[in-house]
Amino acid sequence: MGLKERQGSAYYSSMTSSAANPPQIKPTWVDTFKVYLEPPTLRMLLLGFSAGLPLLLVLGTLSFWLREAGLDRTTIGYLSWVGLAYAFKWLWAPLVDRLPIALLTRWLGRRRSWLLLSQLAIMGGLVAMSFNDPQVALQPVVWGALAVAFGSATQDIALDAFRIESANIDRQAALAAAYQTGYRLAMIWAGAGVLWVAARAEVAGVVGYQHGAWQTAYLVMAASMLLGMLTVLLSPEPIRRAMPSAKNVHEWLRGALIEPFADFLHRYGKQALLILALIAIYRISDVVMGIMANPFYVDMGYSKDEVAAVTKIFGVIMTLVGAFVGGVLSMRLGVMRVLMLGAVLSAATNLLFAALSTRGHDVTALILVISADNLASGIASAAFIAYLSSLTNINYSATQYALFSSMMLLAPKFLAGYSGRYVDAFGYQHFFIGTSLLGLPVLLLVWLATRSRQL
Repeated sequence: MGLKERQGSAYYSSMTSSAANPPQIKPTWVDTFKVYLEPPTLRMLLLGFSAGLPLLLVLGTLSFWLREAGLDRTTIGYLSWVGLAYAFKWLWAPLVDRLPIALLTRWLGRRRSWLLLSQLAIMGGLVAMSFNDPQVALQPVVWGALAVAFGSATQDIALDAFRIESANIDRQAALAAAYQTGYRLAMIWAGAGVLWVAARAEVAGVVGYQHGAWQTAYLVMAASMLLGMLTVLLSPEPIRRAMPSAKNVHEWLRGALIEPFADFLHRYGKQALLILALIAIYRISDVVMGIMANPFYVDMGYSKDEVAAVTKIFGVIMTLVGAFVGGVLSMRLGVMRVLMLGAVLSAATNLLFAALSTRGHDVTALILVISADNLASGIASAAFIAYLSSLTNINYSATQYALFSSMMLLAPKFLAGYSGRYVDAFGYQHFFIGTSLLGLPVLLLVWLATRSRQL
């Protein structure tokens, strides 16, 4: 793994060299909480909102829209492969890491120019989705969703590098928690907000699916990307690192594509495979289950307002609590312990959905299940982001972090594409139990990785 845990230490080393770091003084609780008021942390809160907005609009919320429009669950499951754009972002991460954008880079700097460009792509894709009805023509909606996904993945590449370069390693857990907070606030808006807007935009007296309501909702979401754009324009560019000059294309490709991956393999040696395996499946339970969550709510008879209030507002608040707890615990106890806790909770809470599937339309039970599941997700996410950040070399931050976060999604997203087909064949209860069992290998990998760092 990328973290060395020390008894009684609230900080963790960056693992960028094999030499042992000298003991560090444990921060007071006041110092621990003050980090959340620092400018880099507050900026990450706002940029986290920009990062979190597009995800649900091409995955979770889109699946609700498609199910209401009458598409079958198998098709909805396959369409979740749009999210594979996030899993392959490492392919163009070297370009984002090093390639300047004409005019924009000179004006804003390398990180902010790529952030602004990607945000414009997201806004354009959302507008395109809004003007097409999936019940009439599904393909244009898919193309718009792909544009949003690619723009969002590119924004993630630039934003991850921006975050890592904006503070020292001892602040990364706090930045990760702030990022998660902004991310989850955006998910409230892209989840509950879009359902609330769509419900309010429906024509009174007309029963059934109304495309106009969804069009209005997605146009509002597109306009919401302006918050991220304004934050980029007002934020300072991280201190520019001197990039080695390349005399030819071969030299540039070596520095951009080969060296970031070679650096990781060189630093971690035999442990690299264990680290990559853990990254690849750590969030598999949540990702595979999440694709069928909104179709599940529709099929259980929950209304837009019920889903918005319980799963998209109250649930996300619980995730924020979990992210805050995960960030603080990571700084106080070490990331590896919290990483194990998050893995256990993520797998266990999927069993609650299996029980919920037998109760029909039960709002009280839904609240309890969502509370537990989202609290676990927040804890796991904060620890995992801090862990991934610690693995990167500052010289290749965008490319290496993109590789890690891409691997995190590749296997889960591919498997999730078959989730609708599985539900159609075996039902929701068996599906949720199966996703819980997928989390068992994660526990073994976290234990092995922790043990390997102690040898």
